[in-house]
Amino acid sequence: MLTVAVLISGAGSNLRALLDAAADDDYPARIVVVGADREADGFAHAEAYGIPTILVPFREFETREEWGEELSAQLRVWQPDLVVLSGLMRLLPPGMVAAWAPRIINTHPAYLPEFPGAHGVRDALAAGAGQTGASVIVVDDGVDSGPILAQERVPVRPDDDAHTLHERIKPVERRLLIDVVRRIATGELDLAAASDSAR
Repeated sequence: MLTVAVLISGAGSNLRALLDAAADDDYPARIVVVGADREADGFAHAEAYGIPTILVPFREFETREEWGEELSAQLRVWQPDLVVLSGLMRLLPPGMVAAWAPRIINTHPAYLPEFPGAHGVRDALAAGAGQTGASVIVVDDGVDSGPILAQERVPVRPDDDAHTLHERIKPVERRLLIDVVRRIATGELDLAAASDSAR
């Protein structure tokens, strides 16, 4: 059984979808802890499922590196096989990435390498793109630049704004995430091999 830690910053809609999937006895992964860099509404999902939570407030540390060291130390207590960034709006410091690589994955609301960064949905609209998408990647030291594990196109409609487009991307993101975690758990997807082939 694959053990998973999930890191969030906000409402945790992807977290909720993963918790719902993991509640099925046939799903080969279990979430063992949920962490956040701030007080997050998504903790309510963890509490509803009886999952422990850890809070490592970014603002209480002088540097990103110190914050990352503390977050990493808190995660090591739970010894997860995989760390999932689920709406964590914070770049992990290189030291933390190195400590967990390639066992950190992230979702992104764009068809990478198109529109990386914090505003992927807005940037797709600003560019006049006819389509965007959702991606699941291995986290590296760059901004949404790691090896792509899964992705799917989502059309941009003429009347879309950032909200309506993002609302259509989110279910695709969730489905891809649930499937990627499942494939990692069953051994169908090898994170080390995916990372090596991307170099």
